[in-house]
Amino acid sequence: MNSQVHIIEGPLAPSPAPWEVEGAGAVICFEGVVRPTEAGCRILALDYEVYEPMASEMLRALADELAGRFALLGVCVEHSRGRVAVGQRSFRLRVGSRHRLEGLSALAEFIDRMKQDVPIWKSAVLADQTTGADERG
Repeated sequence: MNSQVHIIEGPLAPSPAPWEVEGAGAVICFEGVVRPTEAGCRILALDYEVYEPMASEMLRALADELAGRFALLGVCVEHSRGRVAVGQRSFRLRVGSRHRLEGLSALAEFIDRMKQDVPIWKSAVLADQTTGADERG
């Protein structure tokens, strides 16, 4: 199984070319886009704080664990650090699996567990330039 983890300064680039995973019957890509509101307030951006190298290590361990449980053939994780404006991408998760159901299940669990366990925090930059409460990314 091939797993990749990348922490990238600022917003992620637009989606790369299709990801090739040998033997895959499903290649699924989820992209997290900064929405214009956070906790009911209009925002300009999100500031992401990433505690490295622990965050990368935990993302890789999570990818490896779920790859084993869901028989994934590949996992690629990209997450921003620093400021990401509304409408830009801050997170991308791609999984390759033999079948759609395993890939979708792994994708959903990965995101839920990342938000709960991985030391990545986000702070909203409110439209009036004040910083909102911290939340897990």
